[in-house]
Amino acid sequence: MFKTREELQKSRAAYVAALNAEKKKILVCAGTGCVSGGALKVFDKLLELLKANNVKCELELSEENDGSAIGMKKSGCHGFCEMGPLVRIEPQGWLYTKVKVEDCEEIVEKTILKGEHIERLAFHELKSGIVHKEQEDIPFYKMQDRIVLKHCGLIDATSIKEYIAVGGYEALEKCIFDMTPEGVIQEVLDSGLRGRGGAGFPTGRKWDLARRLVPDADQKYVCCNGDEGDPGAFMDRSIMEGDPHCVIEAMAITGYAIGASKGFIYVRAEYPIAVQRLQLAIDKANEMGLLGKNILGSGFDFELEIRLGAGAFVCGEETALMTSIEGNRGEPRPRPPFPAVKGLFGKPTVENNVETFANIPHIIRNGAAWFASTGTEKSKGTKVFALGGKIGHTGLVEVPMGTTLRTIIEDIGGGIPNGKKFKAAQTGGPSGGCIPDSLVDTPIDYDNLTSIGCMMGSGGLIVMDEDNCMVDIARFFLDFTVDESCGKCTPCRVGIKRLYEKLDKIINGQGELKDLDEMEELCTYIKQNALCGLGQTAPNPVLATLRFFRDEYVAHVVDKKCPAHVCKSLMQYKIIEDKCKGCTACARKCPVGAIQGKVKELHTIDQAKCIKCGACIDTCKFSAIVKE
Repeated sequence: MFKTREELQKSRAAYVAALNAEKKKILVCAGTGCVSGGALKVFDKLLELLKANNVKCELELSEENDGSAIGMKKSGCHGFCEMGPLVRIEPQGWLYTKVKVEDCEEIVEKTILKGEHIERLAFHELKSGIVHKEQEDIPFYKMQDRIVLKHCGLIDATSIKEYIAVGGYEALEKCIFDMTPEGVIQEVLDSGLRGRGGAGFPTGRKWDLARRLVPDADQKYVCCNGDEGDPGAFMDRSIMEGDPHCVIEAMAITGYAIGASKGFIYVRAEYPIAVQRLQLAIDKANEMGLLGKNILGSGFDFELEIRLGAGAFVCGEETALMTSIEGNRGEPRPRPPFPAVKGLFGKPTVENNVETFANIPHIIRNGAAWFASTGTEKSKGTKVFALGGKIGHTGLVEVPMGTTLRTIIEDIGGGIPNGKKFKAAQTGGPSGGCIPDSLVDTPIDYDNLTSIGCMMGSGGLIVMDEDNCMVDIARFFLDFTVDESCGKCTPCRVGIKRLYEKLDKIINGQGELKDLDEMEELCTYIKQNALCGLGQTAPNPVLATLRFFRDEYVAHVVDKKCPAHVCKSLMQYKIIEDKCKGCTACARKCPVGAIQGKVKELHTIDQAKCIKCGACIDTCKFSAIVKE
């Protein structure tokens, strides 16, 4: 246990020396994505084979390592999720992709024992065929600027010693011994950091209000929003799994800045690995005297607990989150009073999300000017996106604010697969809007996205191609928010449901042109009158698709056609006469007997029977069946 600043500094020097002594390391990605793909089995097999070959291994950072042992590490998420399970070899920096248990013997024999690179396990560019040995040379990584994700994938996610060795808890130490609380807040204000959870409220202003408005409060709180309910978003999960101490350190710094002695991390129970590693990190920080009473002998107290959420999307809203922590049903509260005045248990509270907190130690260590040098005039720093959908390479991407969508999709994400055209990207999940192809060169920051009717949100970025129906996309997100509405206010509970019914009516071929105007009017009403952010932003997917893809809505209503051939009620399967060979394969495959025809004669489809399952198209070898 570190009782003083000097004890921490002395141990840090020893940990740095131990980390530098690890000349060889194997880092196996143990993020959720790779674990689900068998990464832990790969880790166990590598360890078994190394021991069988009498190779000394260290599973934990050891000050006694003389360089002869190989460090075997379970790291956090490397970010390149589509290529997992991932294994990084140090000191070469080689990255092996899609590693299976059966590859382990070759890795040990060739790479570990002989120092040879295995080309077949390296990343191969699809278009050029170029093979990249080193992780940093892969285009997916090369064009990123990793601040928040700096340690994810490069250190043992469960080791407080490794975190301290790479600069961990230096920022907390600096704050409580060398800075006043007001100075800490000013540093965050000067950095320009804005909340990464959605609306982008200046983080320093939130802290300043919590410190100043109720200076004589007997108790203040710090809350971390790790609920992350947006479909397709997994940024916060990966940070909590791969760098949990960064979040803990940031929350302690926040507590010092605003005068809080207690914090809560609210994490969805569906994140078991994140919960496990956070709890381990909290226990270790308490054990070493970096949390709890009289931290490093400074007189500053800060305790931290985890609270599990049950998966309610509305609990991503700060007042609903606090209500849930209190043990009540997660419902939002009217504001004002704002949480900075009356938050958790009625006390002044600061709430930020995981990614926001993860920036804080870097800002304190490197300075506000360093952080503000990245990004745009009003949106400083970097942003982490969970890149998914119709994209070559899915995964976590961290880029400077102001990076264009085209750069993320084409240069980092590898473009749209199968020769399809980019159509739109959905940002902000159910609360956001879509960026169409015509705006693909828009620099992504808070203000630019707001100006086109979108929002940053927490960072989900879903890419869509020409085969996506934008009306169907809008309905998908409305279906989600209808289920997730807490039902407390009428505009959200009833309004979103009516909006969903209008979209469903259009998709089923029963829409009228007046429905489009009525939807826009309903959207405006919901945005202006809903109690919390869930209801206020729920109409955004509808408004954005109406704005940029109104022609698709008109086609559904007037022509009774779905241009993308997605909406089943507006779609027919037809057999092309000059391509049909009469092989009967489609007829034999049809589950409802909707296809008739004799051998070597033209077949036909009974539209009344057809359930539009697509089995016939998948079966036909002659491309004789099309959707219209």
